[in-house]
Amino acid sequence: MQILEHFEISAKPETIRVSALHALAYCPRLFYLEEVEELYTQDAAVFAGRRLHAELEKQEDEEWEELFLESEELGLRGRLDALRTRDGQTIPYEHKRGRAHRDENNQPQAWESDRLQILAYAYLLESAHGITVKEGRIRYHADNVVVHVPLDEAGRLKVKQAIQQARILRQSTYRPPVIDNERLCTRCSLAPVCLPEEARLAHNREWQPIRLFPEDDERQVIHILEPGTSVGRTGEQIKITRRNQPVETVPARQIGQIVLHSFSQISTQALHFCAAQDIGVHFISGGGRYLGSFDTRSGSIQRRIRQYAALSNPDACLELARKLVICRGQGQRKFLMRGTRSKAKTEKLEKAIAQMKAVLKQVPQAKSLESLLGYEGNLAALYFGALPDLISPEVPQELHFAGRNRRPPLDRFNAMLGFGYALLLKDVMNAILTVGLEPALGFYHQPRSQAAPLALDLLEIFRVPLVDMTVTASVNRGQWDTKADFEIRGKQVWLSELGRRKFVELYESRKQESWKHPVTGYSLTYRRLFELEVRLLEKEWSGEGGLFGQLILR
Repeated sequence: MQILEHFEISAKPETIRVSALHALAYCPRLFYLEEVEELYTQDAAVFAGRRLHAELEKQEDEEWEELFLESEELGLRGRLDALRTRDGQTIPYEHKRGRAHRDENNQPQAWESDRLQILAYAYLLESAHGITVKEGRIRYHADNVVVHVPLDEAGRLKVKQAIQQARILRQSTYRPPVIDNERLCTRCSLAPVCLPEEARLAHNREWQPIRLFPEDDERQVIHILEPGTSVGRTGEQIKITRRNQPVETVPARQIGQIVLHSFSQISTQALHFCAAQDIGVHFISGGGRYLGSFDTRSGSIQRRIRQYAALSNPDACLELARKLVICRGQGQRKFLMRGTRSKAKTEKLEKAIAQMKAVLKQVPQAKSLESLLGYEGNLAALYFGALPDLISPEVPQELHFAGRNRRPPLDRFNAMLGFGYALLLKDVMNAILTVGLEPALGFYHQPRSQAAPLALDLLEIFRVPLVDMTVTASVNRGQWDTKADFEIRGKQVWLSELGRRKFVELYESRKQESWKHPVTGYSLTYRRLFELEVRLLEKEWSGEGGLFGQLILR
C-alpha cells in the first residue's frame, strides 16, 4: 500500500512555472524551446532584468516581500517579485524593466504576456493561501507607470487554458511553428537558437531575412600546445600553468573553447567550471589527431529523439548525403577554377574541372549511399589529382603535394592537411554539442572507432574553405620553414611544436574572416557558420528544411 501511495504521488503532473506561461503567451515556440528542449540564453536584457530585481531587493521598503508559491491543485508554481497590502487587500506585484503598452488613447496597458503572468500569480496566490485576490499590478520602470490588472472569472479561465495548453505542448515531440509577428522575434533572446528568419526563408524564398544570428563569436579559442601544461580554475577565471613561465589567468566569459594538445592536463574543478560556463573542452594528440570532446549536453533529449526518427529513414539520409556530396564537390571544383584565372593554368587542371562537372551532374540520381560513395571517390580523385597545379613553381619541392596520404602523413603538405582536418573536426564537434544533437548518429558516414559519423558528415562542408585553401595559400606565400616547422621520423612527417603553433594561428585567423551566406544573404564569420550549419541541418527534419549544405565557394 505504501508503495502504491508513493507511486500515485510521484505520478502527479509536474507544476508549470508562471514564467513559462509568460513565454507561452509571448510565443508558443519560445515556451517549447525553454520548457521542453530546455534551451536558455543569457543576453543583455536578461542580465539587466536581474540587476533591476537586485536593486529592488536592496531598497529599504518594509512592504517588500518576495514569495515562492506552488499549487498542485492549480498545477502552477512561481516566485512573486513583491507582495503588498493595500486597504486590507493582498496584491501581487510584477516589475518590468521596459515600457508599458499604449492603447489608442495613449493610456498605459499591460502587454499580453505580462497580463497573463500577473493573472497567473494572482490566481496562484488565491489557490495556495485560500484568500481572495482582486487584482495584480505591474510596474513598468522605463516610463514609471503602474498598470492594474483585475482578476475576474475570465482571467482565471485564461490562466487555466494557458496551463492546459502548456501541458499539451510539454507532451508533444513537435516544435511549434514560427509565429507570424516577426517583430517579436527581434526582441527574443532565443532567436539565435530558434532561427525564425531562416524558417521563414525556408518556406518563402522571396523572403528577405534579417540577421538575428550573432555575426561573430568573439570569445577566445585557447590552444594548450606545450606538453606538461596544466589548466585549472581560480575564482571566475581559467588558470594556465606552463613550465618555467608565469601563471596566466583568463576570465571565463572571454573563452569559447579550450583545446588540449599532446600531454597537457586539465583539473576536475576546471572541467566542471567549463561545463557550467558553456566552454568547450577538446583533446588532440601530439601527432595532431582529434581524440575527443568533453560532452556537457543536458536537457536536449527531444532534439535527439527527432534526430533519431529522421535519420532512421534511409530516404532522408540519402537526400541529405546527396546535398553533402554536391556541396563538397562543388566547393572543390570552384577552388580548382580559381587556379585557371592565373597564367599558370594547365590542361590537367581544366580537364579535371570539366570531369568533376560531369560527375556532379550524376550525384542527384544516386539511388544508394554506396553509389554516392563511388561518385564522391571519383570527385576526390580528380580534385586531389589536380590540386598540385595550384601550387606555385617557386615553392620549395619539399612543400609540394603529390597526392593524398593520411596516417601517417608522408610529406609536409599532407601533415598540414591532417592537422588542419583535426582542428576542423574539433570545431564541428563543438558546434554539434552546443546545439545538442547526437554526434554518433549521422546520415552518410558509418560509425568508426574515433570520429563520430555526424561530425564527419559536417566536416565535408568546411574542408575546402577552412583547411585546403588555408594550407595552399600559406605554402604559396612562403610562410613555412621546411626544417624548423616539421619533424621527420623515418618516412613519417609531422608538424613540429613551432609548426603546430604557426598552423593554429593561420587556422584561427581564417575562422575570423567573414563569408556572405549564399542563401540567407547575410555575412557571418566562419567560426559562427559552424553552429549555423548544424542548426540548419536540424531544420531539415523540423519542417523548415532547404537551407542546409549550401555553403559553396563562389
